[in-house]
Amino acid sequence: MTWRTLALAGLVSLSASATEWPSFRGPNYDGITDEKIAWPKGAQPKQLWKVKVGEGFGTMAVAGGKVYVTAAAEGQEALLCLDAKDGSAKWHQVIGRTIMEKQGGNGPRTTPTVSDGMVFAYGTYFNLIACDAATGKVAWKADLVKDFGDQTGTPGIRQWGNAASPVVDADHVYVAGGAAGKTFVAFDKKTGKVAWATGSEKVTHSSPTLATIHGVPQVVFFVHAGLVSCDAKTGKELWRYAFPFNVSTATTPVVAGDIVYCSAGYKVGAGAARVTKSGDAWQTQELWRIKDEDQANHWTSCVYKDGHLYGIFGFKRHGDAPLRCVELATGKVKWEKKGFGPGGTILAGDDLVVQGDAGQIAIVKASPDKYTEVAAGDFFDNGKCWNAAVVANGVLYARSAKKDPADQPYIIALDVSGAK
Repeated sequence: MTWRTLALAGLVSLSASATEWPSFRGPNYDGITDEKIAWPKGAQPKQLWKVKVGEGFGTMAVAGGKVYVTAAAEGQEALLCLDAKDGSAKWHQVIGRTIMEKQGGNGPRTTPTVSDGMVFAYGTYFNLIACDAATGKVAWKADLVKDFGDQTGTPGIRQWGNAASPVVDADHVYVAGGAAGKTFVAFDKKTGKVAWATGSEKVTHSSPTLATIHGVPQVVFFVHAGLVSCDAKTGKELWRYAFPFNVSTATTPVVAGDIVYCSAGYKVGAGAARVTKSGDAWQTQELWRIKDEDQANHWTSCVYKDGHLYGIFGFKRHGDAPLRCVELATGKVKWEKKGFGPGGTILAGDDLVVQGDAGQIAIVKASPDKYTEVAAGDFFDNGKCWNAAVVANGVLYARSAKKDPADQPYIIALDVSGAK
């Protein structure tokens, strides 16, 4: 396919609420939105549109009436902008070369981030671009391999490329990917000027997360050595939590108050630590660690609510991996429901939106008492949905990838606004 052959199937105007989903992990980088899902009782949500896209595994960012996604075609990867009303193509901007590999699949693994009229995308080979969100015009770009050192040979990255998405606050864009002395980089959001660069770590596929712990804004990165937190303004290392890494599949850290949770596959497992601060001194105290890859999240990050984590656990359990509720402070499993496979989970209001790896979507109550399914549906005929569905402005967006050579990846938009 070419960038100009996005096919439209269905066209319906939207009636929606006002919450957007501007990044990989939503408005606050925690996988949570205040929106409430209105799923028609005894029926399936109306499909508003369906469009073909190139290969890739990133989720959608939705803001300002547009849907942004990365995708591959013709050996390159690009940032695509679609109209949220009908899925029609508005513009695209090439990021650079993409990855073509048989084990996982072709195309970029990252999700764009939208902020203050700009959209930022981070490519498979550490190319960062900043575009005008309305027109796609490039404001600035950075080649981390060229300017900060090469991590394309790092284990995990070597096999599958970069999968970490950029995070953005009021002033900066944060990414990991540089080499010695410049692993973590903060760019001025408007100009692309380097605000700080620090660290000598081997990067993973984990996206960083923004958090405020003990009143200090910080960026938490998951690298081969474990978790490393940097002061968001200066880049100064605040604390670290030693956590093993092996091969791949480090998920995005979850921060709940002063507790951080992380997970990695390939015989690693999961763990949580409490972050403390006394004067200017920071420390971490491990609360628990389970060295069992069945306790790991394969590549899907958890969400947190009222003392509990919710997410898809189990390593390489395609089609079978369970959704679990886990007590954050202890690691104790409260309940599980098998049959999802490594897709993705977000929290919308009091409900979990769970996408299985075959594309099935379930709405589940976020309660530690028991598994309670509110609604469910199957919306893909080609499966391999190794990511999370997202919800914005009363619409649920989900994406498939290629399971077989003949498959055509596509994005669907479902009306969950409750509008009549």
